[in-house]
Amino acid sequence: MTQNANPLQQYFRRPALYIRLNSNGQWWAPGSLDMPSNQELPVYPMTAIDEITYRTPDALFNGSAVANVVQSCIPNIKNAWSAPGTDINSILVAIRIASYGHNMEINTKCPNCGAESDFSIDLRMILDRIKEPDYNKTIRQGDLEVAIIPISYKHQNESNLKQFEQQRVIQQIQGDANLSDEEKIAELNKALHKITELTIETLKYSIGSIRTPHALVTDIEHIHEFLVNCDRKFYQEIRDHMIDLRTTTDIPPFDIECPECSHKWQQTLTLDQAAFFGVAS
Repeated sequence: MTQNANPLQQYFRRPALYIRLNSNGQWWAPGSLDMPSNQELPVYPMTAIDEITYRTPDALFNGSAVANVVQSCIPNIKNAWSAPGTDINSILVAIRIASYGHNMEINTKCPNCGAESDFSIDLRMILDRIKEPDYNKTIRQGDLEVAIIPISYKHQNESNLKQFEQQRVIQQIQGDANLSDEEKIAELNKALHKITELTIETLKYSIGSIRTPHALVTDIEHIHEFLVNCDRKFYQEIRDHMIDLRTTTDIPPFDIECPECSHKWQQTLTLDQAAFFGVAS
């Protein structure tokens, strides 16, 4: 027995805008993205369930809220965990525009006089200013050539969670009155060593390949072993290059002038948090 079509279907949400991904679909895992022939992805407003999901602290903390809302609002994205870092900011800004409009009110505090003020920013301008890094540039040392790729949202989120845990451990060590200074130093050294290990873990997912005169190495564990054992200078060069590329996809700061003292400064905008989606403008 066939189910009758819902007469309310014509009133379901419709795409509010269309976006092109900075990556043009590159770097996505097979099957995780259904790219239209015109490369423009429809972006739907959030549903009531999406908004509740984004306000659930545990889901927001572990990244599942972001992944679920992205897949709901951009159905062409089948697996948001696979999204390369080069696309995630554009995707979140587009969903915010589709759900609440292009104007967003933010509250800021003047670093000069301390006065608090509300400012309105046009998220369409922010969306236009997010750029795709140049991943064609490689890093060379001698006869080695290292190619960098964007890290996936899944691996970046896992890294952020582990880094957060280690930062919390460091705070607990520093505030533990039962530990002597020598014990605190020993425990802090362990925590800092763990943070370095986490950085290497992130770096290995940011390297697409390492070319030698005789081989093209893509095995992730071989790359990890190389990062652990390469010289400090080359490791830092790889790390700094990766950070520079990732910074390109960050939302550029915008200029603000305090209405009280006329002080001017640049304000940053953070996306991956409940406040970005929790209040309509």
